[in-house]
Amino acid sequence: MDTTQEEVIDGEDLSYEGQRFTRGPRCRVIGVLDDGVASLSGVALGHLREAECVIGARRTLTLLESQIAPTAERLDLGVGLSQVPDWVRQAQSVGKRCVVLATGDPLFFGIASYLAARLCVDALEVLPNLSAVQIACARLGLPWQSIKLCSIHARDAGEWRVGAQASHGLYELMQTLRSHERVAVLTSPDNSPDRIARMLLLEGLGEEFQIAVAESLLQPGERVRAELSAAEVAQMRFAELNIVLLLRLKPRPRPVLLGLADSTFEQRQPEKGLITKQEVRAVSLARMQLRLNSIIWDIGAGSGSVGLEAARLCSEGHVYAIEKNAEDFAIAGRNHRAMALSNYSLQQGKAPAGLEDWPDPDAVFIGGSGGELAQLIELILCRLKPQGMLVMNFVTIENLAAAVEALNAAGVQWDVLQLQASRSKPILHMHRMAAENPVWIVCAQAVVEP
Repeated sequence: MDTTQEEVIDGEDLSYEGQRFTRGPRCRVIGVLDDGVASLSGVALGHLREAECVIGARRTLTLLESQIAPTAERLDLGVGLSQVPDWVRQAQSVGKRCVVLATGDPLFFGIASYLAARLCVDALEVLPNLSAVQIACARLGLPWQSIKLCSIHARDAGEWRVGAQASHGLYELMQTLRSHERVAVLTSPDNSPDRIARMLLLEGLGEEFQIAVAESLLQPGERVRAELSAAEVAQMRFAELNIVLLLRLKPRPRPVLLGLADSTFEQRQPEKGLITKQEVRAVSLARMQLRLNSIIWDIGAGSGSVGLEAARLCSEGHVYAIEKNAEDFAIAGRNHRAMALSNYSLQQGKAPAGLEDWPDPDAVFIGGSGGELAQLIELILCRLKPQGMLVMNFVTIENLAAAVEALNAAGVQWDVLQLQASRSKPILHMHRMAAENPVWIVCAQAVVEP
C-alpha cells in the first residue's frame, strides 16, 4: 500500500526548513510493494544492497531482509517519524549510503514529501513504485486520471457526526465526496471502509455512490470486491490494508452558487421571516471578500440564508453559525439539511457565548446581535484574521448608530451602504414596484498588524 501505519504524515507541518547538504551521498527513498523483491527494479535493488543504513517500517524491513547487507544499520521508523530526518542527516554527515523504504509511490501521501521539506530536495533521490490506487484501478479496469485522491490514513478519527467541524479526521473526505464524481481513498485500520459507508448513510448519500474495496493487494489474500452499496459495506469487515473507490451512480447536481431566491429557504411566515433578502444577501456576501477556504462566522443566523450561501461559495472552508431563537434555530437546521452541506456548523445560543471555541474567522456576518452589539464588535475585531472583513446588516437607526460608535472606538476604517430594493408585483393586468425595507450594510476590515 502507499503508506504503512508507521509512515502516516497527516497533520505534519511540511514547511521548508532550508537545510542544504554539501557532503554525503544522496539518500534514496525507494517505493516498495507488498510482493517485496519482485516489485523492485534492478537499480532500486542495487541501492538497497549497497546501503549502509536502511530506514523503514518494521514490516517492510522484514519483507526485504534478504536484500539488506548484514552489516547495514537497520532503523525502524515506527519508533518515531520525526527522528527520520536526523537519522538521514547523521548518515550523510559520515558519508554512509542511506536508503529509506517507503510503500508504493513515496510522493503520494508518503514520506518523501515530509523528508524533502526538512532535508531539501538535493539531499534525496526518489525511486517511485506503483501506487496502491493505480493497482486497485487496474484490477477494476478503471481509468484513474480523473479520480480525486484522498487519504484518511491517520489516527482514529472516530465515527462521523452530522455537522462535524473541520477538526474531524473524515471532514476532508466528506467535502471531497460532495464535490467529485469519483474518489479513491487511502484508509487505515481505524478509518475503515465500513466507517466511510456509515458516514455516507448519515449524510443521505447512501444511494449516490457505488463502492469498491481492494484488499491486501499483491499479497496471497488479495481480494477486490466491487459494485457494493453503502448499506452493504457498513456491515462488512475488510483486511487492514485496503483501498476504497467511491463512484457516483449519476452525475452530481450543479446548483446555482450565488443569488438563491428567498423561496429556496424555509422561513417564518407571514412577514416575520428572519431572512436576509436576496439583493442584500448578494451584496453582503460580496463585501465579505470570500475565498474558497474562508472561515466564516454567521451571528444571528435567522433562517441561515447568508451562512448557507457562503458555505456553498467556500467549498474548502467552513461556516460557524449561531442563532438564539429556538424556532429560527430549527428552521436554519432544516435549511442546512435541505442544502446538503457538510462545511456548515450550527449551534443554538446567544453570542458572544460559544464563540471562544470557534477558529479565528476570515469574515464575519452579523444579522442579529441580541443587544450585545458593542461587545460583539470588539471581540470580532480582536479575532478577525488580518484583512478579514466584518459585515453587518441593520434596519434600525439605533443599531446603525451603535455599530458606528463601536467601530470608531476601535479605531478601524468602516463604510456604510444603504440598500433599498424594489421588486415588481402584478396589479390587475399590469405591474407596480413594491419597495422592500431599506437596509444599512456596515463593513469594516481588520487592522493589518505591522
